[in-house]
Amino acid sequence: MRKYLDANIEYNTLNMPKETWLKLRKNGIGGSDASSILNLNPYRSRVNVYMEKIDENIEIKTNMKMILGEKLEDFVAKEFCNQTGKKVRNLNGMLRNHKYPYAIANLDKVVVSENAFLECVVTNSYLKKEWSEEVPIHYQIQCYHYMSVCNADAWYIAVVIYGREFKYYRIERDEEALLDLQRIEQNFWENHVLKRILPKPDGS
Repeated sequence: MRKYLDANIEYNTLNMPKETWLKLRKNGIGGSDASSILNLNPYRSRVNVYMEKIDENIEIKTNMKMILGEKLEDFVAKEFCNQTGKKVRNLNGMLRNHKYPYAIANLDKVVVSENAFLECVVTNSYLKKEWSEEVPIHYQIQCYHYMSVCNADAWYIAVVIYGREFKYYRIERDEEALLDLQRIEQNFWENHVLKRILPKPDGS
């Protein structure tokens, strides 16, 4: 098994069928799950995450936002490199750290010569205000989750706002935030998903 920083690359995701990737994601908490578990994701609840993890059926969801996000990932990364002078590369793997066996990570890009990575985001102009001063909280939590898995020092996040602008941010490692997130994720996985106990609905 290959390693990258502190994490093991459990699976090579290059050319992996979407259905296989979705099935493997049921075996841990991913970055996009983290903020939902904390009830800080405006689009998904912790109950949604729980139901997705225990459901053996695989549902391949496709919408224009998802398609554009995949198609424009390399464009976002290239613009990030143009504006920062940094270089990035693909990793193409699903990662897991033995210290946090309940957590997995699928990363967009590795920032070359840094202990840091890049998350690429594409969003619409209606959400421009959310990105006006800082990274929306659910994306911040996603980056903290990835820092835990990889033991990274920082995470960059770049966003293209359709027809408006391009922005990027650097999120520094916060040990207290990481410890809190690890504790909450572990509790969710061990006391709800593994025991098949529905978490308390949050009203969302």
